[in-house]
Amino acid sequence: MAVQLTRRVDFPMIDSAQIAYFPRIYDLAHRFFEECWEPICGISYPTMLLERKIGFPIVHIETDFLTPLRYGDTVHATIWLSKVGSKSCTWAYTFRNQNQEVVWESSHVTVCVDMDTIQPMEIPEDIRAGLLNHASEESA
Repeated sequence: MAVQLTRRVDFPMIDSAQIAYFPRIYDLAHRFFEECWEPICGISYPTMLLERKIGFPIVHIETDFLTPLRYGDTVHATIWLSKVGSKSCTWAYTFRNQNQEVVWESSHVTVCVDMDTIQPMEIPEDIRAGLLNHASEESA
């Protein structure tokens, strides 16, 4: 089951070509990533990082930029887990604009780490259960 989130493309995201500058799109993806933890696992990402001391840094990204995002566009993000392993997971993203055109697709591999040591660790069972509930069928 995918999570659906929406945000507007704001002026600071735009470059001199009048389209969203690609690092700002990755920043937007990370904002969506942080926001989706509550609907997926019932815990905010700040609580997971600061209290539970669990993080999920990115170790690999594959991306296709399909159509430019422009100032004032609305980004409709669909996010799900395409793979959930014992220590890592793969997040799948599709961004559509207000016209439902696919503008961006990306796959982000994250590794579960202990925030005190930044060493990989097993994904805790409560977190893993939430991730699996939002995974595609082939990831279980």
